[in-house]
This record gives sequence, C-alpha cells and structure tokens, in this order.
Amino acid sequence: MGLEGKAVNEEVADTQVPRWSFLRYNSPLVQVSMTGLVCFCCPGMFNALSGMGGGGQVDPTAANNANTALYTTFAVFGILGGGIYNILGPHLTLFSGCCTYVLYAGSFLYYNHHKDQTFAIVAGAFLGVGAGLLWAGQGAIMTSYPPPARKGTYISLFWSIFNMGGVIGGLVPFILNYHRIEAATVNDSTYIVFMCFMSAGAILSLAILPPSRVIRDDGTKCTSIRYSNVSTEAIEILKLFLNWKMILIVPAAWASNFFYSYQFNNVNGALFNLRTRGLNNVFYWGAQMLGSIGIGYILDFSFQSRRIRGFVGVGIVALLGTAIWGGGLAKQLTYSRHNLPAKLDFKNSGVDYAGPFVLYFSYGLLDAVFQSLVYWVIGSLADDSETLSRYSGFYKGVQSAGAAVAWQ
Repeated sequence: MGLEGKAVNEEVADTQVPRWSFLRYNSPLVQVSMTGLVCFCCPGMFNALSGMGGGGQVDPTAANNANTALYTTFAVFGILGGGIYNILGPHLTLFSGCCTYVLYAGSFLYYNHHKDQTFAIVAGAFLGVGAGLLWAGQGAIMTSYPPPARKGTYISLFWSIFNMGGVIGGLVPFILNYHRIEAATVNDSTYIVFMCFMSAGAILSLAILPPSRVIRDDGTKCTSIRYSNVSTEAIEILKLFLNWKMILIVPAAWASNFFYSYQFNNVNGALFNLRTRGLNNVFYWGAQMLGSIGIGYILDFSFQSRRIRGFVGVGIVALLGTAIWGGGLAKQLTYSRHNLPAKLDFKNSGVDYAGPFVLYFSYGLLDAVFQSLVYWVIGSLADDSETLSRYSGFYKGVQSAGAAVAWQ
C-alpha cells in the first residue's frame, strides 16, 4: 500500500498546475516558445543566408548544389525523423539537428577563401539529415503540446518567433554590407555571426522538455508515452505511405518549399543589389510573422465549427495565392535570366524599387499562411506527439523532395 500510495502521489504531483501557470517552464506555451527560439537561431538564420541568393555568393552554383544535396537527404530523413524523435526524445534529436546548421554556415565561410564546392555540398547533405530530425521534432512539439482548440494560435506563435530569426538574419548582411552596393560576396563577419546564432540554438535545444513532462493548464499531460523502439517506428513509418490522409497532403507538401529557389535567386538575387537583398529579407520574413498571426487567428477564432474554420482558411490561401502568383507572373514576363534588368537599390532606385519589393514581401506572406494552414490541418488529425511527429516528418520529407528538384 505504501508503494502504491507513493506512486499515486507522484502522479498527482506531475499533473498539478501551479497558480502562476502562464509562464511555468513545463507549460505548452513556454515549450513551444523555446522551440521557436531554437528555430529562430538555426533554420531562421539559414533562411536569412539562403534569402540573400546563392548563400551570399556572387555565383550561386555552390549554394544551389549544396541545397540539392541538402533537400535530397532531407527528403529521406524528414520521413525517418518522426520515428527517430520518438526513439531519442527531443534533446538528442533537436541538438544533433542544430549542430548541422553550424557546419553548413561554416562551409560558406570556408568557400569564401577556397573556391571548392566539395565542403559546401557535403555540409549541405549533413544539414539535410539534421534538418529532417529538427523539423520532425519541431512539428511534433508545435502540433501536440498545445490544447486542441488553440493549435492555430500556437502555430502562429512559433512561426512568428522562428521568422524573427530571418528578420534579424536579414539585418546582419544589410548592416555588414551596407556600403557594398555592387554585386559582391558577403564578408566573413556575416557567416561568423550566423554561426554564433546557430551555436546558441543548439545549446538552447537541450532545454526542451519531452512531451511526458509537459502539463497543459487543465492539468493533462501532452502524452503518457515516453519512448518508442526501432521496430515499432519502422512499421509505423511504412504505414504512412498507405495512409490516405498523408497521401492527400502530398501535393501541398511538395509545393510548400518548391518556390524558394525561384524567389531567392531569380527574384531577390536577380533584381536587387547586395545590401538591398538583406533589407528585403527583413521584410520577407517579417511578412511571414504577419501572415502566420492572421491565419492563426482565423483558424482558431473565426467560427465555432472547426470544419468551417478550415474551409475559410483554405479559401483565403487560395485567393491570396492566385493574386500574388498572378502578380509574380506579370513581373517575370518583363525579364529573363538572359536579359536581366539593372540591379535595384532601396535608396537610389526610387519608385522602380516599390513594385518588386511589394511582390517579394507578398511572397513571404503567402508562404506563412500556406504552411501554417497545412500544419493546422496536420495538428487536427491527432493529438499525441508520437503520431504527429510521424505526420510532421512525412510532410517535411515530401516538402524537401520537392525542394530538391526545384534547386536544380
């Protein structure tokens, strides 16, 4: 009786919620926010680096080849990442993923001095492995930790914190390369600053709690499942390819990152000079913050019925996508890769800068509302982190397969 009573007391203690539960360490809010900060430091800075076009290099060939290697391995380990997360838990999964971002940024610092693509391509392949682990874990945390009725809000919270990394990361090359108006490779300091942020993210990832220790405000645990095993995860991952819900998500997943190579290289990289590309990225990722907040509110609060909220979200994304890509087509018809216009500068180009800037800003907005909607749909399919880690990993794997094709 004594041992049973002790076990019951420990169980009660685990699910008790302190009065000041809003900012307690084991709350979903704090854990999702911390995951956002990890992604702020790692994928956020990676996005800023990629958004400059060519990884900050005049010749984008090395970055394009590195990204092809990245998204090829990402496609595999994105799908496997959910199972690995269920076996290793958040600490090892997120930390190992974050470390590969530091290696990738360092490879371009090396490329600045030794024009050899090999290191960048190998680092890109390693980053694909690490990103698969990181994003599978992130997806599980973001979609399973929040209460079911507030998943849209928590997704927008994560997306805003994460994309603040792109905003800050866009300021870094803008400030450090402000006086370099002509086309040029970014300086060493830019890559070093990115590496420092990414290293901080790797350290912070060790503070993320496993789902069994996260308690919602109503006293319920996110999950009672602690760890899985290899055989179970292998079987469950294979089942994903026969899951009709996952099959229906494939087109959205494939398209969700397909456009990055075009927007970063053929719009931002082709139309603007170096310092203006950095400034544009501040607003591109800032637009993502606005987009995620807007769609998150609609998906959680617009109507009482979740089904109606979902249809409204799909309708808004469809209308925005048609309008923005229609504007993109109109602009693209005015130039080609063999007939590029003069580089635009935010200070010297006047009204000629306004239209392309608004277009690039709108691309960022659309990216956020599209991906936030897809994550909301995934989050509505289950509530436990074990299942959602696999769903998120499958989504990221298919997404990365599309991106691998796009970068070539």
